[in-house]
Amino acid sequence: MAIEKILKDDASEEKGERARMASFVGAIAITDLVKTTLGPKGMDKILQSTGRGHEVTVTNDGATILKSLHIDNPAAKVLIDISKVQDDEVGDGTTSVVVLAGELLREAEKLVAAKIHPMTIISGYRMAAECARNALLQRVVDNKENAEKFKSDLMKIAMTTLSSKILSQDKEHFAQLAVDAVMRLKGSTNLEAIQIIKKPGGSLKDSFLDEGFILDKKIGLGQPKRIENAKILVANTAMDTDKVKIYGARVRVDSMSKVAEIEGAEKEKMREKVKKILGHGINCFVNRQLIYNFPEELFADAGILAIEHADFDGIERLALVTGGEIASTFDNPESVKLGHCKLIEEIMIGEDKLIHFSGVEMGQACTIVLRGASHHVLDEAERSLHDALCVLSQTVNDTRVLLGGGWPEMVMAKEVDELARKTPGKKSHAIEAFSRALVAIPTIIADNAGLDSADLVAKLRAEHHKEGCNAGIDVISGSVRDMAELGISEAFKVKQAVLLSATEAAEMILRVDEIITCAPRKREDRM
Repeated sequence: MAIEKILKDDASEEKGERARMASFVGAIAITDLVKTTLGPKGMDKILQSTGRGHEVTVTNDGATILKSLHIDNPAAKVLIDISKVQDDEVGDGTTSVVVLAGELLREAEKLVAAKIHPMTIISGYRMAAECARNALLQRVVDNKENAEKFKSDLMKIAMTTLSSKILSQDKEHFAQLAVDAVMRLKGSTNLEAIQIIKKPGGSLKDSFLDEGFILDKKIGLGQPKRIENAKILVANTAMDTDKVKIYGARVRVDSMSKVAEIEGAEKEKMREKVKKILGHGINCFVNRQLIYNFPEELFADAGILAIEHADFDGIERLALVTGGEIASTFDNPESVKLGHCKLIEEIMIGEDKLIHFSGVEMGQACTIVLRGASHHVLDEAERSLHDALCVLSQTVNDTRVLLGGGWPEMVMAKEVDELARKTPGKKSHAIEAFSRALVAIPTIIADNAGLDSADLVAKLRAEHHKEGCNAGIDVISGSVRDMAELGISEAFKVKQAVLLSATEAAEMILRVDEIITCAPRKREDRM
């Protein structure tokens, strides 16, 4: 007797071997896609959207590339997710985490083919990951007691992070910017206080860090261009009610003079509102919405600087930075918290006029102004700088630092190999595979630089068998060199996140033995 089909017509399922195959193939394809962006000599990708305007993004940030892909394969989606989480959590290592997970799966595929059960592989990977983490913990450097040393650590980390990005040519300049900005935060990881403004024109070298806050707006007509000891009211309220605003409202009048009366009443309403606002004793009014000519005129007469249509990010950040709160009603001035700053003035950057607030309440705030040849360059520079800022702000909290350039991977691989030799049973194969996957990262970095990876990695492995070795791959000279001398450092937190996320993702994909695709919903014919 034939068994009836359980699933609907269009639903499909893949079982056992085929499901695992589909997972491996998808994950490895994603890995191969982003692995060319790894390392200082990694290449960029152009992403072109099919939407209106065919927007083009040029980037080598793993998370940005993967976020833009629309993918059907379920295993590939898991990898995209871990790179997103890595981006949110520590900011850097988004490509490494995908590459490591992909390599772990590539190794697992061989083991599954050799009839080793996925659960055995998983428990081997678990042991190996734990061992690798301990190996790193034994070799971390922590200079939080010594401020000078710690600052130079931060500089090295920033330069290492930026060296694989578009900013690599001016990495000292940008590393300095990023370190200064993060040091001002005094240990908080809230990057909201660092504002990045992009202005096309000039070259990347012209970018600078400004203490204070810059709002990308112009000052209204006839208003003071410079205010000292400013008291700022940040508001989100409609300042355009000197016209009848109710759509579809019909007002029947029997003469023109009545129309004038209505307009007069509207004007009075506006004048009252402006009076209430002036009652707060302010000399700067920043509004999220439009300010029409009439109220603007009233503000100018009172000698108040009124800024209209400040974008929402700008408003939120301005309120945060000046220590004020966003107000919408003005009936009781005592409950409104005003913002304060020492000086407001107009500045020029390139062709544009902007408003500069200096001496703000929140000393941690600053603005980084990026200059560059085109919007694409600026967008990519902003992504790169954001990565560096994230990593630095995490490092300020967790001050442990490692060397870079493939050194951590080799340290981990060596320890994991030792563990494989001591472990009896089939698990040892999985542990050994884990060590091969770790070595794949320096291999790919060397391959991307067009170097002979097999030769370099073999030399590196030999170096690492000496005690207290600091060797890594220097892709610029194309040889194995001392990473401590070259000043190539990475944050421990980033490496740990890469290691643990990649292992967990690989484990999750390995556990799959069946993929069920649901049938699409049919549209009912509404005839």
